[in-house]
Amino acid sequence: MSYPWTRVPAGEPPLDALQLRLLPLADAFMAAMWSRPGGLSLRTSWVTPATIALCGAAALVSALAGMFCLVSGLARPSWWVALGATFCALVLVGSGSVALYGVRQRRISH
Repeated sequence: MSYPWTRVPAGEPPLDALQLRLLPLADAFMAAMWSRPGGLSLRTSWVTPATIALCGAAALVSALAGMFCLVSGLARPSWWVALGATFCALVLVGSGSVALYGVRQRRISH
């Protein structure tokens, strides 16, 4: 049974210059999340709509949490706040790169 949020087009996904630049970061984030596709790289795998949505949501939440950490760190500096802001920045960049990579796949395939 195939669910709409897991459907991917048939064939090899297209690749453009922006995706080539995003690929190492997107692959590293997928590896850190233990979510490697079958080919072990997004170069040969489609990013599912569910993954695009989850990564987009994670980027949004981490951006908001990171801003909260920065604002609270200005009020009362702490290494915990700095650690939280750093973690949020890493999640924002990693999940944002996967989401953007997946959106680019869909855009240039049509």
